[in-house]
Amino acid sequence: MTQYDKRNISMMMDFYEMTMAYGYFCENANDARVTFDVFYRRNPDNASFSVFAGLEQIIEYVEDLHFDEDDIEYFRSLSLFDEKFLEYLKGYKFKGDIYAFPEGTIMYPNEPIITVSAPLLDAQLIETAILAQVNHQSLIATKTRRIVKAARGRAVSDFGARRAHNVDAAVYGARAAYIGGATGTATVLAGQMFDIPISGTMAHSWVMYHDDEYTAFKKYAETYPDATLLLVDTYDVLQSGIPNAIRVAKEVLQPMGKRLKGVRLDSGDLALLSKQVRDMLDDAGLDDCKIVVSNSLDEFTISSILQQGGCIDSFGVGERLITAKSDPVFGAVYKIASATKDGKTVPKIKISENHEKITNPGRKKVYRVFNSEGLAIADLIAGYDEVIDMSQPFRYVDPEKPWKNRSFEGCTVRELQQLVVKDGERVYEKKTMNYLREFVQNQLRDEIRKEEQRFENPHIHLLAMTPDYYEMKMDLLKSYEQ
Repeated sequence: MTQYDKRNISMMMDFYEMTMAYGYFCENANDARVTFDVFYRRNPDNASFSVFAGLEQIIEYVEDLHFDEDDIEYFRSLSLFDEKFLEYLKGYKFKGDIYAFPEGTIMYPNEPIITVSAPLLDAQLIETAILAQVNHQSLIATKTRRIVKAARGRAVSDFGARRAHNVDAAVYGARAAYIGGATGTATVLAGQMFDIPISGTMAHSWVMYHDDEYTAFKKYAETYPDATLLLVDTYDVLQSGIPNAIRVAKEVLQPMGKRLKGVRLDSGDLALLSKQVRDMLDDAGLDDCKIVVSNSLDEFTISSILQQGGCIDSFGVGERLITAKSDPVFGAVYKIASATKDGKTVPKIKISENHEKITNPGRKKVYRVFNSEGLAIADLIAGYDEVIDMSQPFRYVDPEKPWKNRSFEGCTVRELQQLVVKDGERVYEKKTMNYLREFVQNQLRDEIRKEEQRFENPHIHLLAMTPDYYEMKMDLLKSYEQ
């Protein structure tokens, strides 16, 4: 067993989380209960929304949060913590509650995606692990969703493992990509772990190993007669690759009663080549043969190829998907929102000279607001104990234009956060990968405005506040000016 296999993911924390936990332990402050919110400030690629992913791994993490003897010995070696605290860690178990959007929810900046309500020490320890999952998987799911939209109904498969930042990034990136709408992955471990469809074709090395291209194609077809998809750009696509693929279809597969499933292009002018290849295949009676392309694709190159009339049936997308190359930082943060001391709950707010970094204080709820046609027209932040009644016009505050008198009329709401962990134990039913993928697709088809889904100048989703919540926030800000 390698050191990698033996690792305890509970130790995936910034060191200050442990030093803060020890400080609270020494102050006997762990009876204080706090809430922390996870939120982000901007969408990648100047988009209007993002896709929430990574919740399942967060739940698994907090359920298994513990410290082994090796971990305790490591902390002891740092000579910073007393034995009483180390003994406490030996029997440690997370005792808090976690509320979260359902995984796959379309989400927007500055609303609490996840709320942790827990003893102070417990809430402090889980910050990095939560953010690592949310930031990575939400980033990849969001990027994939854009690529899938650009593909206009054509299949998109994750081909990114070898360009991912490490093994975990490849595996969990493939999971997030599937949630975002990819049809499958080439990463076998992801397929095994998450029951994601896997796919793969042939390597250039297969073609180059054999004496000639035709022999390479022939051997491959004989080995995989029901799934023959040939890589045709090792030498020359039009002069060699496609003619040899057609020859194999006629001389090898047809006598077996089989059809050539597809050809793959991995270089060159994909728009032009795909049209030329389509003509050659159709002229040979192979109009059912699919054309698959790969090579540094993303939503922008795919859109361009299709606008040029590219004859492509599916896309294998690698480095620009698995690294979200165009905007590779998601930026979710974890901020305290309230603290309960001596039976009194006090809202907490972070103030900054940069107004976008001022947090939304207090324990709160988030509602999605739907118009009479079932379209989501806003999200609404309310105080935790507020009652939202949409049976009559409901006044709200637009924080960007608080002077305007605005109301929701003829609308309905859905509360977004759900209790997913209670006293450290899962209460959220694990969802299948197909469910999560379809959940994203259904929201975008039925609930999210098409104007928000534009790549260029998308409509900005309104994040509104109830008047009482907005007034509480303003009063809290003013109190710090005294």
